[in-house]
Amino acid sequence: LQLVESGGGLVQPGGSLRLSCAASGPGLHFYSITWFRGVPGKEREGVSCISVDNGGTHYADSVKGRFTISRDNAKNIIYLQMNSLKPEDTAVYYCAAVPGKATLNRHRSEYSYWGRGTQVTVSS
Repeated sequence: LQLVESGGGLVQPGGSLRLSCAASGPGLHFYSITWFRGVPGKEREGVSCISVDNGGTHYADSVKGRFTISRDNAKNIIYLQMNSLKPEDTAVYYCAAVPGKATLNRHRSEYSYWGRGTQVTVSS
């Protein structure tokens, strides 16, 4: 599988961005997708995930009510709509694919494929 993120950028606090994760390759329909974010010196954090089987979604407490994950199966794109952005949301955002059902409790080592990330900076 190949995963390519896009949509990052600089935004003011309170603003919005929509990230996209374009997925391609064989067996895509076996994989759930999780959005992670990483900053230097901290462990990469799972932000949101969407399961391949029933489309079930999960969110980290830090983004619940502000971020929405969705999946366009026809286009093979997974979106992360981010609203009411805060400076602490600043990070490199990655999408990653894991076989089977996705939850935010699955360890990073279980993920088979990763994108290269897109930078999100929230600053005035």
